[in-house]
Amino acid sequence: MAWILLTIAGLLEVVWAIGLKYTEGFTRLWPSLITGGAMFASVWLLGLALKTIPVGTGYAVWVGIGAVGTATLGMVLLGEPVNLARILCILLIVAGIVGLKLFTPA
Repeated sequence: MAWILLTIAGLLEVVWAIGLKYTEGFTRLWPSLITGGAMFASVWLLGLALKTIPVGTGYAVWVGIGAVGTATLGMVLLGEPVNLARILCILLIVAGIVGLKLFTPA
């Protein structure tokens, strides 16, 4: 269950990271409320997951999910550059996330 909570927390990190772009410096109400809610929920779920998962592993996986999701959506939604080097770097992060999951008892 902790890994499911951690995964959801990581996905919510993607929501708030991408949401920051749409808040326009927190000057737009609805994007700001959604972003703030996602921030709160993401950190809250991370805290719940860390009751079971070691903090170093949990935080690294949370950040990794956020980084991979945000970089990917940045390319898909925001027109950020897509090239082989970026994709390979994202895949390295994914490999790290998978490795931490495989080699962490929880």
